[in-house]
Amino acid sequence: MSLKVCEEERGEWAVLRVSGEMDLVTSPAVRQHVHDAVAEGRRSLVLDLSEVLFCDSSGVGVLIASRRLMRSCAGQLRLILPARGAEDGSHVNRVLAALGVRRLFDCYPDLAAATGQPAGAASGPSASPSRPATSATQGAAASTAGPSGRRSAAGPLSA
Repeated sequence: MSLKVCEEERGEWAVLRVSGEMDLVTSPAVRQHVHDAVAEGRRSLVLDLSEVLFCDSSGVGVLIASRRLMRSCAGQLRLILPARGAEDGSHVNRVLAALGVRRLFDCYPDLAAATGQPAGAASGPSASPSRPATSATQGAAASTAGPSGRRSAAGPLSA
């Protein structure tokens, strides 16, 4: 399995849609995208993990490091961890809860809730469609365009 990261903007929020598996081989791609967003001056970041099918300790480490990086630059990090995501439930949601670290993150069920924008809304001139993204597979990286994804209005998830 591979990992794909699609980038887009929703108003002030940089959104990274992650799909596939976050493991020792692939999770550095997520870390790099987070670092790139911060280097570009983005201080509001959403990681959409609803399509992540597997996450090991390397992936959890990247999430915790991303939280630390965003806090160090007075930024905001929000995770999309739906109650039902990927195939039979949000794998990342279950892993973070089992490890007792889910409470460290601001978690939302979907993009609309995480960014505070209505479903399907693009906000003004700063909104842009998905940008080219990275796909990491067994140590190889490729460039691909990202899907628009699904959105629905709902409130934040409780920890």
